[in-house]
Amino acid sequence: MPRHVPASVGELSRIGLLASLPGEQLGRLAERMKREEIDAGVVLMREGEEGERFYVLLSGMVGVTQSHLGPRRLLRPGDYFGEVAAAMDIPRTATVTTITPCVVASCDRETFDEFVFPLFKEGEALDSLSS
Repeated sequence: MPRHVPASVGELSRIGLLASLPGEQLGRLAERMKREEIDAGVVLMREGEEGERFYVLLSGMVGVTQSHLGPRRLLRPGDYFGEVAAAMDIPRTATVTTITPCVVASCDRETFDEFVFPLFKEGEALDSLSS
């Protein structure tokens, strides 16, 4: 089993949502976020599945689709996804597939609740994919 490779503070500080975290908190979050390199064409999450992880895109591009609406948008480095299911405890609202080789960092719901969810309450609107 591959060992856990944490995300770096430098990588996470380039994610707009996370940039407002104090350095010590960002460091603790980085230690708990799993950094992965993913090939193109891989489904990272599937609409309707249980949502346990929150993701940030460090490099590459992913596509977001919804079954009743088709392709919705492209996400680029600095974007994040998986927050709706993680925050609201509902199934995934979209399917996310890598278009190019990507590097992502993800965390479990407990970590999301502790570090990330409060940032949404401070003014970042949860993205319902309707924009």
